[in-house]
Amino acid sequence: MPYRPKSTLEQWRILQAVVDAGGYAQAAELLNKSQSSLNHAVAKLQTQLGVELLEVIGRKAQLTAAGEVMLRRSRILTQQIEELELLADNLDKGWEPEIRIATELAYPKHYLYQALQQFYPMSRGSRVQIIDTVLTGTSEIITQKKADLVITGMVPKGYLSEPLSITRFIPVVGATHPLAQLPSLDQNELSQQLQIVIRDTAVKPQEHIGWLKAEQRWTVNNFDEAVDILLLGLGFCWLPDFVVAPLLANKTLFRLPLQQSTERFVPMSLLAPQEESLGPGSRQLRQLLLAVHQK
Repeated sequence: MPYRPKSTLEQWRILQAVVDAGGYAQAAELLNKSQSSLNHAVAKLQTQLGVELLEVIGRKAQLTAAGEVMLRRSRILTQQIEELELLADNLDKGWEPEIRIATELAYPKHYLYQALQQFYPMSRGSRVQIIDTVLTGTSEIITQKKADLVITGMVPKGYLSEPLSITRFIPVVGATHPLAQLPSLDQNELSQQLQIVIRDTAVKPQEHIGWLKAEQRWTVNNFDEAVDILLLGLGFCWLPDFVVAPLLANKTLFRLPLQQSTERFVPMSLLAPQEESLGPGSRQLRQLLLAVHQK
């Protein structure tokens, strides 16, 4: 048999008003209702629940210990109802229930987090999903239109984008690796070494992208795994400057002394795979993200 509530949302809202306003008279004025109707609503609520929520001391209504617990839980309930009704209104106006953001792993996410911090108060209950992508996996997300917004280092033909930042990749090894002691190194020597590479997230990755000339390669899922292996003195890896900067500073990683092509630059751009159908929430977040890069 389905559960039938003993109380109504209106009763809980009246109780909250009585407590917040400091009494029945003040709450009646605030809600534009008669004081007797508020007394009746709270009395009926207590009877229905079988719990005393308020006690009148002097001329002031005060919460009982049980009332404090119930009031606190009721605020959560009414807040959820307000958010649910707001979400319904937003959906009716085209505000999307979920925003999917795909971001290249080589993008410094602190910019995105700053934008999301500003977006949260105006998000209207929209969920946000952040998807990490790598290399052609990012292009795949774009062409298959699997995200609302995409931060990429490669803009496919036929898509317009906005520039965000430039990520600088540096070849590094662990402090105990023999290459860390060399005064100089050419690419032929480097191709004989173990290379640590980040897994391309595409279903059909294209291995012609990036420096992949080493005969022996180990593939990992993210930069943290790559760094863990490098710190063991195994292999070398091209990593973003924002990842390796503190490790270079404390000399746990060393930059390879390449004679040429000592670093690579990847411009990061923001685009919307389906610009024509982009929702208002995604548009708002896009503007915030562009703004944090202009500071």
